[in-house]
Amino acid sequence: MVVETDHVLLEKDGDVARVWLNRPHKKNAVTVELLHRLDEIIKEVDADPDLKVLVLRGVENQFCSGFDLDELLSDFIGTTTAMDVAVLSAEVCDRLYQMKTPSVAVLEGYVTAGGFELMISCDFAVASDDAKIGDFHIRRALFGGAGPIYRLPRMIGLRKTKELMLTGKLLSGQEAVDFDLINASAPADELDKAVEEFIAPLVDKSPYMMRLTKMAINQGLDADVRSLMVMEHLAVGNALQSEDGKEGVQAFLEKREPKWVGR
Repeated sequence: MVVETDHVLLEKDGDVARVWLNRPHKKNAVTVELLHRLDEIIKEVDADPDLKVLVLRGVENQFCSGFDLDELLSDFIGTTTAMDVAVLSAEVCDRLYQMKTPSVAVLEGYVTAGGFELMISCDFAVASDDAKIGDFHIRRALFGGAGPIYRLPRMIGLRKTKELMLTGKLLSGQEAVDFDLINASAPADELDKAVEEFIAPLVDKSPYMMRLTKMAINQGLDADVRSLMVMEHLAVGNALQSEDGKEGVQAFLEKREPKWVGR
């Protein structure tokens, strides 16, 4: 089933939510309308217990080239509302990052500026070898407002973050793997297969434990060790008291596949 709007497509494909950025005439550039619709879709997917993973990509073999500069120039640059679009972008990217459903960005063509920010807000990223991936803002004397300074150093460290952000360089898919920026890269004609192979181990897990584990990992660099140990103890307790935890142990002992209930 495909749910369509002008700027975003949502396809519910079994237990996979396939979300497509849909502005091919602008290399799927972001607009305010697109951000609002993407925010609605993130909430919808996260509220649907039948959906186990969100796959984000762009139509016509282009991920996203960033914010639409025509809209930025006409509606925001030089106005007092310029901050509003940064706030909206950051809120949507953070909702994507914090959602309980795991997310995978599929990278083709340009993955720059706002598209780069969407990518680093996803849990995972798989690219075509010939993708062009980078922050890019500095090339236009702009600054990214949705995650580069706090998500990127946690992924790749300060030196590599500075290398990307201060030079504006673009990486190929394989270079991005070597940079520890993305998870995998494949030739363009093998990308779909690589994506399906990547998401397969995500959709068969307990959604309850997926949510708990992801939530805990996301806080792993944001607190002191003693506080994280307490959080870890509480997570273990929640796992052991959950129905899925009990089912996982019983299924292992009975040598059968588990049947998750999501709690």
